[in-house]
Amino acid sequence: MSTKDFIEKDYYKVLGVPKDATEAEIKKAYRKLAREFHPDANKGNAKAEERFKEISEANDVLGDPKKRKEYDEARALFGNGGFRPGPGAGGGSFNFDLGDLFGGGAQGGQGAGGFGGGIGDVFGGLFNRGSSGTTRVQPRRGQDIESEVTLSFTEAIEGATVPLRMSSQSPCKACSGTGDANGTPRVCPTCVGTGQVARGSGGGFSLTDPCPDCKGRGLIAENPCDICKGSGRAKSSRTMQVRIPAGVADGQRIRLRGKGAPGERGGPAGDLYVVVHVDTHPVFGRKDDNLTVTVPVTYPEAALGGEVRVPTLGGPPVTLKLPPGTPNGRTMRARGKGAVRKDGTRGDLLITVEVSVPKDLSGKARDALEAYREATAGEDPRAELFQAAKGA
Repeated sequence: MSTKDFIEKDYYKVLGVPKDATEAEIKKAYRKLAREFHPDANKGNAKAEERFKEISEANDVLGDPKKRKEYDEARALFGNGGFRPGPGAGGGSFNFDLGDLFGGGAQGGQGAGGFGGGIGDVFGGLFNRGSSGTTRVQPRRGQDIESEVTLSFTEAIEGATVPLRMSSQSPCKACSGTGDANGTPRVCPTCVGTGQVARGSGGGFSLTDPCPDCKGRGLIAENPCDICKGSGRAKSSRTMQVRIPAGVADGQRIRLRGKGAPGERGGPAGDLYVVVHVDTHPVFGRKDDNLTVTVPVTYPEAALGGEVRVPTLGGPPVTLKLPPGTPNGRTMRARGKGAVRKDGTRGDLLITVEVSVPKDLSGKARDALEAYREATAGEDPRAELFQAAKGA
């Protein structure tokens, strides 16, 4: 963003807040507009995307007290491109072109412009320069890392701490992250150490891209390091103990803030994203926050009712009371025996009854079943089925 663009934009108007708006009001306005114009909510809408970038730019300035103060001071001095004279400057209006003014042609003095400090004092923080013309190379955030881990079914339900071996880009040890073999890189003249360059996008404002000369680092190595080839970053491996929360699901992607690659020049570390894979269990399944299990019961238990012991995951069995006439496939619930939820509570264990049909019968059991068949010979459980089919 150029200095001219910066002065001419009315960021208060962009966010729809008054000039005396509080930090809370600015934050509230930004969040409301960001939700409305976010690219994810307006896929394929180029105007919404541009509006979102404009909103983000305004919030970046007004949401930072220091930048906001410098912005207000600049607007007070220059307005919308017009230079305001101070006391003793006369009554005329000095309408300098901002492009010429910041090209080095203006000298600030009390008699000419009503201010005594240099322009660099006004814009020092925003453009990373002090009044002396020195440049502060900005910190750089570390890269995000993505890894995968496979857990047993029980580990996924109860949570686990697992070792992860990760490879990432970190500051090169040979050159201390400078990229220069002598440890003395120079500030990139293209982006003046910011790592970004502006490009016009129409609509009265500009966007920023990573600097093509320094690849976004803000520094250029005169004598590139043999190890990192001047990038200041080298591949490194490390093993890390990572806590996977209880109740994680197969395929879930977990974000661990600050556990990614280290930053540069005091910048924060990136984030670690872990994709979780969960092995199947020979007995239990899962449905959302509930566990599932199929329990075989005998025909007498289903017909006459009774008590059936049911296993739980990692705990003592529970006793299931079957009412008389329990049909095959009926699902019953044992509360609090399921997976751990985000709030720390547990889901339920869903128990499906499966009537077991024996393959081999003893002589006594066969005689009993024959007697039962004779006793129920007049009953036809399929009569209603045929009646419904006939009437359809």
